Amino acid sequence: MATIKITQTGSPIRRTSDQKQTLIGLGLNKMHRTVELTDTPEVRGMIRKVQHMVSVEG
Repeated sequence: MATIKITQTGSPIRRTSDQKQTLIGLGLNKMHRTVELTDTPEVRGMIRKVQHMVSVEG
């Protein structure tokens, strides 16, 4: 399966709790951390929810 790299670029401070939990669900909890996940519709939905705090490659 295809993988995508997700890097956290924004701070979760002053964000709603569901956005904070989405970042944790993606495996991100600190600035400039990068994770590599499989490209599934579920992951794409999570990325869409916090798209203003992450950057996506590939």
